[in-house]
Amino acid sequence: MSYERVGFWFESISEAEDGFRPRAGLGDDVDADVAIVGAGLTGLWTAYYLQEADPSLRIVLLEKEVAGFGASGRNGGWCSALFPWSASALRARYGLAAAVAQRRAMIDTVGEVGRVVSAEGIDCDYVRGGTVTFARSRVQLAAARAEYAEAKEFGVDTVSILGTDTVTDRFGARDAVAATFTPDCARIHPAKLVRGLARVVEARGATIAEQTEVLSWSDGVVTAVSGGLVRTVRAGTVVNATEGYGSQLPQVGRRILPLYSLMIATEPLPDEVWDSIGIQHGQTFADFRHLIIYGQRTADNRFAFGGRGARYHLGSTILPEYDRAPRVREHLTRALFDLFPDAAGARITHHWGGPLGVPRDWHASVGHDPDAREAWAGGYVGDGLSTTNLAGRTVADLLGGRRTALTALPWVGHRSPQWEPEPLRFAGANAGLVGTELADLEERVTGRPSIAARLMAPLTGH
Repeated sequence: MSYERVGFWFESISEAEDGFRPRAGLGDDVDADVAIVGAGLTGLWTAYYLQEADPSLRIVLLEKEVAGFGASGRNGGWCSALFPWSASALRARYGLAAAVAQRRAMIDTVGEVGRVVSAEGIDCDYVRGGTVTFARSRVQLAAARAEYAEAKEFGVDTVSILGTDTVTDRFGARDAVAATFTPDCARIHPAKLVRGLARVVEARGATIAEQTEVLSWSDGVVTAVSGGLVRTVRAGTVVNATEGYGSQLPQVGRRILPLYSLMIATEPLPDEVWDSIGIQHGQTFADFRHLIIYGQRTADNRFAFGGRGARYHLGSTILPEYDRAPRVREHLTRALFDLFPDAAGARITHHWGGPLGVPRDWHASVGHDPDAREAWAGGYVGDGLSTTNLAGRTVADLLGGRRTALTALPWVGHRSPQWEPEPLRFAGANAGLVGTELADLEERVTGRPSIAARLMAPLTGH
């Protein structure tokens, strides 16, 4: 396939990548200390930190397409401290100390990614400009105040509230009545990050076998197909780093649901337009609606803007044609121009998307089962650009048998329940999408917090 068509991020670096010519596939049966299924950010960060701990390890990464093909190379470019479960939900499940430790680890991870890309010379447009989240109604203002109050209560996250005068003075979000700001997010070009990290771990001695499709694994033995031939990798440990694509494998199946998130990009906008909009280089932005949106100002002055709204496909099907949906493109275009009227009329140059991984309880996890010779990380629910780094460090500690602050975090060893069989899974997942859309409509009509959103909150860890 033409990998440039994966989306704007891949297309924007295609010339430097020499057209994304795939690396060689697995040419023979091999032995390895660690076999990693998936060469996205989870797999690559795991390889990187394993190499940091023990450069002699034989590491093989097996990738069906090319490194970064999945969510790692398609996402919104937020290297944030977000985690799928809120601090309050983590405290209710694990206690205060564990919740605080998880939040601190996520915040530290934003800086760790910046440290590594600087040390390794990975030019991925990393700028730690923080996130502005706009409140555009009284209901959204209440949500902003709740976020601020939770941050104050736990004493870890840095969150400030910008009042109406400040927001009006600084930003072109004309209907915003307030906003929150956290410095704990960096703007990133995700494809530059994942492709650059692949080159680093390869230069350190890891093998990245692209266009090598893993069929299954068991007890340290991975069966894959490369060049039409069946190949075997015998490893001390197999790391499952497949995220949403794991739904296609028997070892994962209903443990993960592939939910599509789609994006658009505009043409580059003049500096004077950005001056009126107010989003600075390095800043990311969103608002407090229930049907999530997310955006950034790219290094070349475009909007890269995305959100939910694409439906789940029966049987957890993943197909290239699902990467683009005209209805969602129109929704995103309207949402962007509604938020920033000064951008209205900008040409939409790109539309793309892909599946992210959603566990049944919306709880990301990382773990190691020595008896099964398997480790895993994933279920990021769209918060994976930074969480993959924390996962890689944690898996490396687990495989090295080290008891550290990371291996004691509450997400380690968590096992989410399986999703329901079809057609219940199809009905439930898409009912959740409709419910989220209705929650926003309900709040616009009533001016009160949504009853539908309150009913869905326990299902999403909030």
